[in-house]
Amino acid sequence: MAGPLILFVTDAGPQVGGGHVMRSLTLAGALQAGGAACAFVAPPSVAALLDAFAPEMDRWPAATTEPDALLRAIDPPFDAIVFDHYGLSEPDHGVMAQGRPTLVIDDLADRPLGGDIVLDSGPARRAQDYEGLLSGHARLLLGPQYAPVRPEFAALRETALGWRGEPVQRFLVSMGLSDVGAITSRVAERLRPRAGEAGIDIVLGEAAPSLPGLTKVARRDPRLALHVDTPHMARLTAEADIGIGAAGSSSWERCTLGLPSLLVVVAENQRAAAAALAEAGAALVVDAEAADFDTAFDRALLKLLNDAEARRELARRSAELCDGQGAGRVAEALLLLLAARRAQG
Repeated sequence: MAGPLILFVTDAGPQVGGGHVMRSLTLAGALQAGGAACAFVAPPSVAALLDAFAPEMDRWPAATTEPDALLRAIDPPFDAIVFDHYGLSEPDHGVMAQGRPTLVIDDLADRPLGGDIVLDSGPARRAQDYEGLLSGHARLLLGPQYAPVRPEFAALRETALGWRGEPVQRFLVSMGLSDVGAITSRVAERLRPRAGEAGIDIVLGEAAPSLPGLTKVARRDPRLALHVDTPHMARLTAEADIGIGAAGSSSWERCTLGLPSLLVVVAENQRAAAAALAEAGAALVVDAEAADFDTAFDRALLKLLNDAEARRELARRSAELCDGQGAGRVAEALLLLLAARRAQG
């Protein structure tokens, strides 16, 4: 018997970035490894990311990421549905799922959700945060141990953890593929005068507003290497000595490899997770919107540069939070739910 078909409904765009699609692709890979087939509802912003990172992924075209357009694109048969879209809530989940098993990936706990399973990998999230927002039967998967991290990160974990605290030779700057507000250029300009001779790997998406300017800078600064829509993120993270990144879902990639990191909050929905990481001693955190951003950034960067023991401690504490095996745990939970539903007839 053919495996179940699992449909993904995700959001992407200049304001929300590409993280929803990327972590959903990671979960799709784990589900495929478990025998499922997967497809994505694909408005243009989602399709562009699929073209870059998963061109072989089946897709159901949609006009936009708005609820009505997504609903029009959904045409059974499918066996289960996964939502990673903050603009959808319980009524949308219900009408799109049409009674099928449903997994909702969330970080906000700010609206009613229609999931049989709800995944929230935030380090500070508690079950009581979802009181009154879920149906009585919904199962919660909470915490970084469920964060969908691509398997290549876990494969490099032991090697990467073995050299944390060594002298700083490489920085990794990864502010999100969509580069909200051209934050990558802003970070690069603060980093370059302070990086010494260390190499600087900068990861961006093809449409990132910082890309044209940084391309010009890289021509005259041999320390800079630009990586556009790179498939080599795990290797770049493992080889870096200090990471500077947005405080989104890629935080769990850095934690898996114990990369001492300076996190920059670039969106309101990143604030709680960033604060929890800082409180756990797993990252240094600054706020892109803060009036003292430049001063706070410089202070944190110099601490990372000058204090090897601080880097080792950040590596240890961040690696304790996430082992990179979350996608497999979530996939197992959804496939078991599907099997139980099938057994019930």
